[in-house]
Amino acid sequence: MISILIPTYDYTCYKLAYDLHQQAEALGVPYEIIVAEDGSKSPVTIIANHKITDLTHCVHHIRKENIGLAATRNELASMAQYEWLIIIDSDAKVDNPTFLSTYLDAIGKAPVVCGGLHHQAVNYDPHRTLRFKYESQADQHRSASERNQHPYAHLSCFNIMLHKPTFMQILFDKDCKEYGYEDALFGVELQKRGIALLHIDNPLLHQGLDTNETFLRKSETALRTLRTLGDRMQSHSHVGRAYERLRSLHLLWLMRAFHRLFSPLMRRNLYGQHPSLTLFSIYKLGYYSCLG
Repeated sequence: MISILIPTYDYTCYKLAYDLHQQAEALGVPYEIIVAEDGSKSPVTIIANHKITDLTHCVHHIRKENIGLAATRNELASMAQYEWLIIIDSDAKVDNPTFLSTYLDAIGKAPVVCGGLHHQAVNYDPHRTLRFKYESQADQHRSASERNQHPYAHLSCFNIMLHKPTFMQILFDKDCKEYGYEDALFGVELQKRGIALLHIDNPLLHQGLDTNETFLRKSETALRTLRTLGDRMQSHSHVGRAYERLRSLHLLWLMRAFHRLFSPLMRRNLYGQHPSLTLFSIYKLGYYSCLG
């Protein structure tokens, strides 16, 4: 009935697989859990994850080459034997005892069902304040009712259920080889094809809060990905639309000059314990403007 697919890169996710296994066993439905290492470098992590093979119906797939999240999800889907796929990022935590049963209740309501995510209420690490503030603000608008108002614009594949025959017609875009925008582009493709997308309140806890420096680097990588995707994605992103407004007003030169002059000062703030989300938005727009 369900194939639970977990792509991972240098992240220990045995506890996630174990908790999902316990719920699946209790439900008594046909299932499998496949964890795929996307070129993980840490032997310790790989060994820890390999423990899932001690659990029934669980597979640990090790790929030595890193092919990226989008391609790994596609590969996992092709390996899956059941009709419904539940794709979960490896830094998730199951904090809902009815997580799988809630998804089973949603089978047949739409070919794509997005469960959502949430974050811890308190951050105890001063080096992770930027990602924490960013996600805390986003969590205020992640209820299913709000996401369903603009379903394709709020798609996150951190935790999602897909009808396999439908998904295999689309797949994640192979051009998304680095971090960022593979989920958003998948949502654009769903909307273009008129495939129904349902958001439900069935979140998982996102544990992988990056340090400020790592999150900023990831954001820069995502913006480079956005640039390579071009017209397919630019008009569907906040940064892309802001960039187009600046270009129409002939103000790109000013934004580029501002970014080159003040980016060191902005990074100092964003690396600190009290980063400004407004400054973060300005930084991203300036960085994107300087890409081309």
